[in-house]
Amino acid sequence: MESGPAIFTGTVFALFGAVLLGWTVLRARRREPVALGVQQAVSVTLATVIALGCLALGAWCLTGV
Repeated sequence: MESGPAIFTGTVFALFGAVLLGWTVLRARRREPVALGVQQAVSVTLATVIALGCLALGAWCLTGV
C-alpha cells in the first residue's frame, strides 16, 4: 500500500529533474540566459545541481519500492 505514493513521488522527481536538465542544456547551448540577472556560469551550475539532485531523489524513491 505504501509503494503507490513512492512510485508517484519518484516519477515526479525524475521527470522534473530530466526536464530541468534538458531545458538547462538547451538554454546553455543557445547562449540564452538560464536565470535573468545572474551570471551564465552560476545559473547553469545551480540548475544542473538541482536537476541532478532531483534525478537522484527520484531514483532513490523508485529503488525503495
